[in-house]
Amino acid sequence: MRIPRLFNARSCFTALLLVSVCGVAGAQTPKQTTQLTSTLIPEAKKPAAGPVTNGTDLYCAGFIQYAPSPNQLKVVGGEQEQEQRVYSQGDYVYINAGSARGMRVGQEYTVVRPRGEFTTKLTKKKGYLGVYTEEVARLRVTDVREQVSVAQITESCETVLLGDLLRAAETRVAPTARRSDIPVARFANPTGKQQGHIVLARDGREMITHDEIVYIDLGAEDNVKPGDYLTVYRRPGTGNITRFRDAEVVPPAESGFESDRFHGGKFSSQSQGVEDPYYSGVYGPVENTPETKHHRPPVPRKVVGEMVVLNVQQRTATALITRVTQEIHTGDSVELQ
Repeated sequence: MRIPRLFNARSCFTALLLVSVCGVAGAQTPKQTTQLTSTLIPEAKKPAAGPVTNGTDLYCAGFIQYAPSPNQLKVVGGEQEQEQRVYSQGDYVYINAGSARGMRVGQEYTVVRPRGEFTTKLTKKKGYLGVYTEEVARLRVTDVREQVSVAQITESCETVLLGDLLRAAETRVAPTARRSDIPVARFANPTGKQQGHIVLARDGREMITHDEIVYIDLGAEDNVKPGDYLTVYRRPGTGNITRFRDAEVVPPAESGFESDRFHGGKFSSQSQGVEDPYYSGVYGPVENTPETKHHRPPVPRKVVGEMVVLNVQQRTATALITRVTQEIHTGDSVELQ
């Protein structure tokens, strides 16, 4: 007796794809229960807050000091002075003071280079703001004689030159950086706190971006402290690289824009509209940019960036640009947040 084939190869393969049991004739297929599971995607971690800058920018930012104290310590030579005129990290230099003036092994100094009294038209403060001084390196005394000492340059931002002055190294703490994923509030309202200006940038730059050093005319006398954040902004319509006149791009329809033959239309598609379209006609007075700006309500100021104060002097402070929305210029206004 021939037993009929209930499953052929194709039906068995199909059954396997359907997660079924391919068995003997008459066997019942157990029900398959499909359980849906959901995968939880972990929430993205927020960037960890760290220091806003490293030691190089922190200790080589420079400053504008209102009343520098007299300083006679200076670099007067170097171990390899017969072969080089500039010195950098790792080099040994000579200082014009020794044990007779209290020098000790292990003392650390900042190498500074004063550039002169600083005055500017970019501030509303009267008188000069101080002496602009570059910080170019740090060194540690390694050997002391009676009249001279040997020191090794431990960090350098610029090359050290003979005649550069020394001042006792101070400890500075880098401010904590803000989260980089939070955008700058481009239309933030004024806070009503202290306002000043960017009066200078390091290396004499006039176009400034993030991670660059600037100097502002707010200092200890304005209750500014290291770690304070300030908004960089411009008044509406001021401070651009190029200065456009408030002239219209296209003249009004004084004699029409159509040809004498085809009469394509006497209306301009580019110029301002007429002031009174129902009574003055196409040749009447048009709206103009100066009048529109003059009669408009107050508009938001242009926020172009943000900065944080690194160190403070009496009348000024040194700051680091942390975020920008476009290029920043010397002369831009700042406001304490």
